[in-house]
Amino acid sequence: MARFDRYMLSQLLVLFGFFALVLVAIFWINRAVVLFDRLIGDGQTALVFLEFTALGLPGLIATVLPVATFAASVYVTNRMTSDSELTVLQATGTSPWRMARPVLVFGICVALFMATLSNFLVPMAQSQLKEREQEIARNVTARLLTEGTFLHPTDQVTFYTRVIDKEGVLRDVFVSDRRNPDQGIIYTAAEAYLLRNGGATTLILVDGLAQRLERDGLRLATAKFADFSFDISGLVQKDTVVIADLDNTPTPTLLAGGSTLAQQAGWSAGDVAETLHARFARPLFCVTAALIGFTTLLIGGFSRFGVWREIVFAFGLLVVLDGLRGTLSTQVSASAQLWPLMYVPTLVGAGLAALMLWHAANPGWRARWIRRRAAA
Repeated sequence: MARFDRYMLSQLLVLFGFFALVLVAIFWINRAVVLFDRLIGDGQTALVFLEFTALGLPGLIATVLPVATFAASVYVTNRMTSDSELTVLQATGTSPWRMARPVLVFGICVALFMATLSNFLVPMAQSQLKEREQEIARNVTARLLTEGTFLHPTDQVTFYTRVIDKEGVLRDVFVSDRRNPDQGIIYTAAEAYLLRNGGATTLILVDGLAQRLERDGLRLATAKFADFSFDISGLVQKDTVVIADLDNTPTPTLLAGGSTLAQQAGWSAGDVAETLHARFARPLFCVTAALIGFTTLLIGGFSRFGVWREIVFAFGLLVVLDGLRGTLSTQVSASAQLWPLMYVPTLVGAGLAALMLWHAANPGWRARWIRRRAAA
C-alpha cells in the first residue's frame, strides 16, 4: 500500500472511530434513560442495568456504523480538499480512481467489522438479553424485596415495605390490589414473610388491616387480621420456553438448518431470506456510503461558499437508498425468491459512485460531446 493510501486510510479510521463513539454515546444515553427507569423502578441493581446496557451495545453499534462511515468519508475528503492535498494529487496526474482506493479499502474494513457484528455478535447478544429479561420477570425477590420504594409488579398491584431486617422479615408492608375491576383492596401489616411452596409464592401478612372498597356504591369495609396469606403467584411470570427468534439466531445456524428452524418456529421463507441477506447487504452498504461521501465532494470542486450543498446532496442520496432498502425488504419478506433485491440499494449506490468518479476523471466530456454534435 502506498504512503498516500496509508495516510488517508489512517485519517478515515481515526475520524470513523470518533464519529462512531459520538453517535453511540448519543443513542446510548437516550436508551439508557428509559432502561434505567424501567430496571431500577422494578428493584434491579446497577449491575443488572450495566449488563443490559452491554448486551444492547452490539446492536446499537451496528445501527450507527453506516452513518459514521459516511461522516468520516465526508469530513476527511473536505479537509484534504481545503488543505489542497487532493488538488496537489490531481495536479501530479493522480486519477480520481486512484484516489478512491483508500476510501474503498476503508469501506471494506468497516463492512467486515459490521458483518462480524450482524452475523455473530448481535444475534448472540440479543439471545442472551432475551433470556435475562425472562429470568428477571420470574424473579420475585428482585421485584418485591426492595425496601423504601413503591414497586409495581403489575399495573394493578402496588407493593411497599419500609425495611427488611437481617432475618428477612418485611416490616410495615403496604399492598394495593386493583386486579378486580369491581373492587379495590388495600392490605397493611406490621410485618410479612415471603414463602415459596413448589410453584406457588405466598406473602404472609401478620397483624394487619384489610380495606375493601366496592366500586358500585362506594362502600368501604375494613377487617383486622392476625395473619393473612396473599397469593402472589399470578404476579410472577411462569417458566417459559425460550422461543427461537430470527433476530437472535446466528447466521451459521440459519445457513445450516434454516428450513428446519422455520418449520419449528413458524417462520416464513421470506422472513428467513430477508433476515439472512440483510446481514450481508447492510455491511456492503457501508462501502457504498464511504464511496458516495468521497465522490460527491470530489466532483464538487472548490467553492468559497463551502461544500454544504454537496454534503446535503450526498446525505439525501443515502436517505433515498436506505428508504429503498426498507421498501425492498418488505417485498423479500413476502416472497423469498426476490432475495437479490436486498442488494439493489448497494449496487445502485456503487453505480452512482462509479459514475461520479468517471465524471471527475473526465471533466471536459460534456464540452467535447457538444463540440462533436455541433461538428456533426
